[in-house]
Amino acid sequence: MSSNHYSTILYDDQKKLLRSGMESLSLDFNNNQLEMLLTYSALLERWNKAYNLTSIKNPIEIIKLHILDSLAINPFLEGNSFIDIGTGAGLPGIPLAILNPDRHFTLLDSNGKKTRFLFQVKLDLGLSNINEVNERAAEFKPNKPFDCVLSRAFSSLKDMITNCEHLTNQNGSFLAMKARISQSELSEVNKNYKVDVSSLIKVPGFDGERHVVKITKNS
Repeated sequence: MSSNHYSTILYDDQKKLLRSGMESLSLDFNNNQLEMLLTYSALLERWNKAYNLTSIKNPIEIIKLHILDSLAINPFLEGNSFIDIGTGAGLPGIPLAILNPDRHFTLLDSNGKKTRFLFQVKLDLGLSNINEVNERAAEFKPNKPFDCVLSRAFSSLKDMITNCEHLTNQNGSFLAMKARISQSELSEVNKNYKVDVSSLIKVPGFDGERHVVKITKNS
C-alpha cells in the first residue's frame, strides 16, 4: 500500500470519527468547520515531531483525546470573551474557536514554542477570533477582563482561582475540565465563589472519566 493511499484512508477514518463524535455531542457545525478541525489536527501531529506539543501521537487518538474532548465543553460556554490558560497546543481554545467564530478566545501559555505553534495555526486557518499570549497566568494583565476562564490542565481549582481571578470581569466564571474531581478539592474553592456545575461528561470514543466544573462569583 502506498503512503498516499494510507494517508487517504487515515484521513477518511479521522473525518468519520470526528463527524460522528460531534453529532454525538449534538454540536452544530458545517463542513468547513469540520475540515478546519482536521487541518488543525494535522498541524498538531506535524509540529509535534519537533516541538513536543503533546504526548499523544496517534492521529486517531488526537481526534478523540484532544479535539472531541475539547469540544465536549461547548454546551457549557457562556459569554463572548474567553481566556484559555495553560492552553499548550491550543486545547480547548482552538477547537472551540473554530466552532464559535463569533466568540473571541485568548490562548495563554508560558512556553514560547507552543505559542509559536498557535500563531502558525492562526495564520494557516485564518482564525481572526483568537490571539496567543506568551505569559504566565498570574502575571498577565489584559486590557479588558474576560467573561470566562477556561482550563483543561490547571493543577487545582483553588490554584486556578488564586492565579486567575484578576482575569475575569464582574460576572465572570471559571470553566475547568478535570480527569477526576474530589469533594475535598471542591471544598477548597474560595468562599467568595460557588460551584455551579460539577458534572461527569461523556466524550465520544473515550472510556475514562471526564468532568467539567463551573465556578462563579457569589452575589
